[in-house]
Amino acid sequence: MTGTPDDPDRIRLRRLLATAAAEERNLRDTDRRLFTAASAADVAAAAASDPVIAERVEAFVARFSRFQDILGDKLLPLVLRMSGEEPQPVIGNLDRAERFGWLSSADDWLRVRKLRNRMVHEYVDLAADMVAALAEIHGAVATLCEFLAHVRSYAHARLL
Repeated sequence: MTGTPDDPDRIRLRRLLATAAAEERNLRDTDRRLFTAASAADVAAAAASDPVIAERVEAFVARFSRFQDILGDKLLPLVLRMSGEEPQPVIGNLDRAERFGWLSSADDWLRVRKLRNRMVHEYVDLAADMVAALAEIHGAVATLCEFLAHVRSYAHARLL
């Protein structure tokens, strides 16, 4: 470890880890409330007629989006830079995260990112598309949480 406890990068890393942990809690809570007793098909069908469920779906997608952005666009480049790596565009950073064992598949991350961008920026109105999108994003929650756990462990062991 280099630097002092009040080093700006360390301060930023601690803040990003705390923010990511809060976002993870919020996402897991919304995920649990939506999918504990329901499949993606049930959720999509309910969202079409129940405004409360529709709002939960929107919150779920927004929280997923925010969590993925914090992890991939802010935390990962900072951890790589603090580790002596030169941050690259997102795909390069994700490939390195995969090589380090922090992420199971950079391609899966990018596929889910495109899907959630579509859900955030377009209205997914075909029932089949909504079901597939919700199922895939729901399935990716664990991947993001595992990624955060790996990066957090690495950061505490080597950077903080």
